[in-house]
Amino acid sequence: MYWGKIIGTLAGAATLKPLFMLLGLLLGHQFDRGFTARSRDFETQDKAAARLPEAFVRPLFQALGHLAKSDGRVSENEIRATRAIMHRLSLGPAKVRSAMHWFDEGKRADFPLQSSMREVRRSAARNPELRQLFMRLVLEVVLSKDRVSQHERALLWTMCQEFDIGRVELAQLEAMLRAQKGFRHSPEGNADASRVRHAYATLGVETSASNAEVKQAYRRLMSRNHPDKIAANNPGAEEVAAAEQRTKDIRSAYEMLKARRSIR
Repeated sequence: MYWGKIIGTLAGAATLKPLFMLLGLLLGHQFDRGFTARSRDFETQDKAAARLPEAFVRPLFQALGHLAKSDGRVSENEIRATRAIMHRLSLGPAKVRSAMHWFDEGKRADFPLQSSMREVRRSAARNPELRQLFMRLVLEVVLSKDRVSQHERALLWTMCQEFDIGRVELAQLEAMLRAQKGFRHSPEGNADASRVRHAYATLGVETSASNAEVKQAYRRLMSRNHPDKIAANNPGAEEVAAAEQRTKDIRSAYEMLKARRSIR
């Protein structure tokens, strides 16, 4: 990652002063280091998302509703992104209904966002990683649309202040999420999405399936297609090879979805 150094150096050069150019380079270097560390944090957070404590789920969806409604209307992109988070948190049907209710609660103009975030901070006093995960999930929804209003940015900064998250850290987090969003819309991202769709099709489940349903489908298919299952019928070499390939495909599909969905 080197964009921070490039931008910092160019900004310093614009002043025509070598000292500011050097300062811009150093600040850009610090930003790039943080950006790289943030990408490693994302891998850990992806695994932790499915285990988000109950005490954080309600304020999370209330905050999502408040931010989504803050510019006057809730967009389709924000609704889809919020549902994607419900999916990542492995919420069951009852919890999904509760999350939707909390989202609606947060849409109220008088929702006490700041005091709610203070409660979250107190609950996560010894776990800064949990506060970072909370902000990441909020940002994923905010950045799901094309433009972030000034009012939304002010609300985000209010949350960051309560969570002891600085402006540089917030900028790194936003840059990482925008980079991921750009990847999803690139040819490489399209190819990756195609592989994920193929994995779901291999297991015979919908993308909306719960983690338990994905795991159940995997076990059922492995039991049905494993080469040992056909051994009693004295299969030929081609039949054994086909069974082994099916088993390999099923296992590969499950391993991909297991990693993407943080299935334990």
